[in-house]
Amino acid sequence: MPLLEKSDLAVTLDHWVINNVLQQMACWQSSHNLIMPISINLSARSLTFSNFNELLKKALSEHSSVNPECLELEILENEALHDLTISSEVMRSCLALGVKFALDDFGTGYSSLSYLRHLPAQTLKIDQSFVRDMLHDEEDAAIVQGVIGLANAFKRDVIAEGVETKEHCQRLLNMGCTTAQGYFIAKPMPVSVFCDWLTHWHKEHRCL
Repeated sequence: MPLLEKSDLAVTLDHWVINNVLQQMACWQSSHNLIMPISINLSARSLTFSNFNELLKKALSEHSSVNPECLELEILENEALHDLTISSEVMRSCLALGVKFALDDFGTGYSSLSYLRHLPAQTLKIDQSFVRDMLHDEEDAAIVQGVIGLANAFKRDVIAEGVETKEHCQRLLNMGCTTAQGYFIAKPMPVSVFCDWLTHWHKEHRCL
């Protein structure tokens, strides 16, 4: 992956992933009447590629049945800071197409308040290294609470990564974080079984 990031092939790969995800979203929508947001990890190379928004626009036009607001592009906090001006411009041009952005692994980089002001990302994703140990490490718990507070102050959404137990869920709910991802919810699975899993998961976890 580090070698890939040094080549424009990273942009080509991102474009391929985006097209395949949009195709799958369109399939779910037509076959199961399932409309839900999907997040995609975006490489640092794409974030500074001046024509990336044109590639994204083309992909969206080829899958016009999919609402662009259901597509979220995740970028690592540190990667967005390599060239803040260009990253911000590319993000804003993509936002104009209707997609959203999330800052992934938030808290592991500089986490400067000025970056939050300049980067138009709607969602902050709390790094799993803090979430994982928050039940036993009060400093990690304090960091998680701090990121939640930042998200609220800047009117951003917040997602906790690495949630592995019901106890993690309850602690996060008590802190004011209502969205999470992790093995407690599900492990990676084939797309062919996802819709059936989703139906049963909602029934089994409706008490959360």
